[in-house]
Amino acid sequence: MKLALVGDIGGTNARFALWRDEQLEAVQVLPTADFEGPEQAIAAYLHAQGLAPGAIGSVCLACAGPVSGNLFRFTNNHWRIDRAAFCEALQIDRLLMINDFSAMALGMTRIAEHERVQVCPGEPQAERPTLVIGAGTGLGVGTLLAQADGSWRVLPGEGGHVDLPIGSPREAELWQVLYRQLGHVRAEDVLSGNGLLVLYRAICELDGQPLQHATPAAITAAALAGEPVAGEVLEQFSCWLGRVAGNDVLTLGARGGVYVVGGVVPRFAERFLASGFAKSFRDKGCMSDYLHGIPVWLVTAEYPGLTGAGVALQQASERSPDAIRENR
Repeated sequence: MKLALVGDIGGTNARFALWRDEQLEAVQVLPTADFEGPEQAIAAYLHAQGLAPGAIGSVCLACAGPVSGNLFRFTNNHWRIDRAAFCEALQIDRLLMINDFSAMALGMTRIAEHERVQVCPGEPQAERPTLVIGAGTGLGVGTLLAQADGSWRVLPGEGGHVDLPIGSPREAELWQVLYRQLGHVRAEDVLSGNGLLVLYRAICELDGQPLQHATPAAITAAALAGEPVAGEVLEQFSCWLGRVAGNDVLTLGARGGVYVVGGVVPRFAERFLASGFAKSFRDKGCMSDYLHGIPVWLVTAEYPGLTGAGVALQQASERSPDAIRENR
């Protein structure tokens, strides 16, 4: 029986692994900028594993952006996938493409207790939706639903592109600066890796502070070292993430809980846990009580998107051998 391959492809990095016996094997992370397209990256991955083209039977790729049709263009990198050409080039029998945050959401179904940290206490309601939200190259949002037969359904969406909410006079002033710089201000413009830099520059402009840092990593390091301006960036980032997550919970009725994922927040996890995230998450006026008792966790698992791609592949195979050929 041929092996299966799973991939989690974001704007900056592509993560690949073999999927065997419901487990990941041989995980490798490749920069998307180093390859013309996913075919070349996967060929390099297979070569590194000593596998020839045709050794892989099924592939599930979690892709950043809305997935539909036979041609997919990635939102945050230069790659594209033509389904027929992809399968022919890699001698693949079956290809499943899903939204990257659909995979991330499915990955939450395999999270171990030691791979998550509680941010807000509460008891999840199993029959209600679960929200998965995370900042990386962009801001991803997914919704996870438990099915009566024990399987899982994910509602993909583009929630990272909603308008950035305003919840205080200070945020209104910052929003005005962001509007002058960007025009339309999306949540992702601030709640992403590069968003840290955008937010830092807005705070410096508003307060008349000189720019000291040129990268998100430098801002994070300065904040953790005690610099006040950089510290405000992480605090405001956390508060805005809380506002967006709270809005999503109200919209979805996501009383099944909230998972905060992605590559940005774990880099300042202790600062995040002590931030105004929880207060901003529940700050909904007459609906504030609705947010109390909804658990929130910060996910520290290394490759939940890859695991979720494996779950998606497995569920598609169990439904129908032919179902895996279709976009989901």
